[in-house]
Amino acid sequence: MAEEGQGWVRTHCARMDHGGCSLLVRVENNRIVKIKGDPEGFLNRGYSCPKGRTSAEKLTHPKRLLYPLRRKGDRGEGRWERISWSEAIHEISRRFKKIKEEEGARSVAFCQGMPKGLEHFVLIRLANIFGSPNVVATQDVCHAPREISGVHTCGFYPVVDFHEKSELLVLWASNVTETNEEGEIGALAMEQVKNGTDLMVVDSKKTALARKAKYWLQPRPGSDHALALGMLHVIIEEKLYDAGFVEEWTSGFGELAQHITQYAPEQMEEVTWVPAPLIREAARFYAGAHPAAIQWGNPLEQNANNFHTARALVSLMAVCGNLDVPGGNIHANEPPIMGLGKFVRADLIPDKRKEMIHAHHHTIPRLMTVPPAYFRTAVLEEIPYPVRGAYMQCTNPLITYADSRKTYETLMKLEFLAVSDIFMTPTAALADVVLPAATQFEFNDIGHYGLGHGYILARPKVVEPAGECRPDIDILNELGREMTSPEYWHEDYEAFLEDVLAPSGIKFDQFVEKGYLKGEDRYRKYLEKGFKTPTGKVELVLSTAEKFGLSPLPVAEFLQEKNDEFPLVLTSAKSPLYLHSSYRWVEGLREREGGPLVQIHPDTAAKYGISEGDQVEIETENGSIIQEVYINEDVHPRMVYAAYGWWFPEQEEQELFGWKTSNFNMLTTTRSLGKEFGTPDLKGISCRIRPLRSEDDK
Repeated sequence: MAEEGQGWVRTHCARMDHGGCSLLVRVENNRIVKIKGDPEGFLNRGYSCPKGRTSAEKLTHPKRLLYPLRRKGDRGEGRWERISWSEAIHEISRRFKKIKEEEGARSVAFCQGMPKGLEHFVLIRLANIFGSPNVVATQDVCHAPREISGVHTCGFYPVVDFHEKSELLVLWASNVTETNEEGEIGALAMEQVKNGTDLMVVDSKKTALARKAKYWLQPRPGSDHALALGMLHVIIEEKLYDAGFVEEWTSGFGELAQHITQYAPEQMEEVTWVPAPLIREAARFYAGAHPAAIQWGNPLEQNANNFHTARALVSLMAVCGNLDVPGGNIHANEPPIMGLGKFVRADLIPDKRKEMIHAHHHTIPRLMTVPPAYFRTAVLEEIPYPVRGAYMQCTNPLITYADSRKTYETLMKLEFLAVSDIFMTPTAALADVVLPAATQFEFNDIGHYGLGHGYILARPKVVEPAGECRPDIDILNELGREMTSPEYWHEDYEAFLEDVLAPSGIKFDQFVEKGYLKGEDRYRKYLEKGFKTPTGKVELVLSTAEKFGLSPLPVAEFLQEKNDEFPLVLTSAKSPLYLHSSYRWVEGLREREGGPLVQIHPDTAAKYGISEGDQVEIETENGSIIQEVYINEDVHPRMVYAAYGWWFPEQEEQELFGWKTSNFNMLTTTRSLGKEFGTPDLKGISCRIRPLRSEDDK
């Protein structure tokens, strides 16, 4: 463990988001007494957020899971018996092998929430070696639409080069000072702004960053694809594009130029709510800045339009010459580490692409995790084949998957469900076996592996695990040794860390001393070998569109029609204090945000007779929930900005901790999905709102 003075340990944050902040952690008698940002942090330069500074509370919470548990009563009844680790591992292995014998390995699903560290890739390894093609993850609404659309369009995932100077930084649906999405820590962005980089913000809410911006565009939630196409219209019509790059390194520009004539800002104003003159000004400003970088956030992916949004934005980057240039949107180079395919043993399941659940639904090629909507269809309707068992880690799908009622039905129908977590969640409460996971300070790990940003981070252990808690990597290694051939697994799970680092020639303890490994800075790699697409160019028109059943050009479709019965537009955002549905039980965070708050504009409140602090019912065609009103001028008068991820650990386990009351996903549905990624609409949903006036209402 690398130390910073007596009693201080340097590590990287994790599990409160993707991580990325270098932290100094003070330890006394195996107990964390203080956490602060590391001034020498590669990404954060001393910054730390409330989640990181209070994260030690997770380790010592009196209701933390400390021992393996097996269900005694009916599912969800809240009756458990403590069992040993060997019993737990044997029970899970026995039940999954039984399903494999009767139905085949593909009838067992392995489910992950947002990747926190190596555990995600060890889970994929376990699934591959077991023979199941079905790793279920929320990539349909997070990361995959940007990455995979980028790969199809330009051959790589375009990420911001925060380490080189940009003339303009566009934060498009990315609030980097609050959510630090994928470890894109706001400190580096703000350092650029302080040093003269102009800022443009595209966000449906007037954030603190929007106040600092030269331009702030406030689109209707779910209309980002229309806005991007409107900007492309201006740039191409006014010949503001990089003519040299377009001519030599793009294909289909003529067709794109003809296509975008239908997306003039004057037409897009009605769709996006952004005034046409502002769309024109913003487009000109982006086109005139060299280099300019678009930091695009995952809210762009949370509706059925995500493929078109990502394609339109990559096209913007391309025609303005901002791809793979210093300070632009780059193809980050990984350090010398083990490739993902080798780590997860992809060679052992050669027919995986054909066998995955979503292959039946003809999703986009390269989507390597099963969209939750299709996982539930396999369980509930046995389409394309039955799924009878599931292993879940780092996830709470009863709250975080769209259409929570359908998720409940799915979990109740599963023949066997095992859950690894650090706290009893609504999802864990429905399991047959619950395993107590170690949290980030209690084991050695590597951060940012597989995220595509060109670096990995050292996360050395700080304290010993509480009770009988074990790292997810360790749990999966033990399951692998019992469920499959031991030859594919290690005696000590920490050997996985050495596997990842082996090509670099250093050991984990040396990696800890360095703190991080970053790939070599190399730009304009296309000059040597072209772009990694079938045409060798940025494909503004997809050459594989007909083959894969995709739209060759980005279009602005699928917006919900105006609905007089539900006249407002519903959206949500991550809280800066939580990670999706996690940590509502951390006292230091609940003190800052006591309950679920729905934000509405003062004009909206006046129109519907609502006052600050009122309990209100938010209703869509799919359901209704109750949240408390916070009146905020920063949201649009036609918008309802609801809180996401809420359940109540202080309530009864038998009631699944109040999972229905304020849960945003009681309002969503999976009846209509985007074809490419199986994505439901989580943004831009028609809704209505009314005050609750009586106890019967509440």
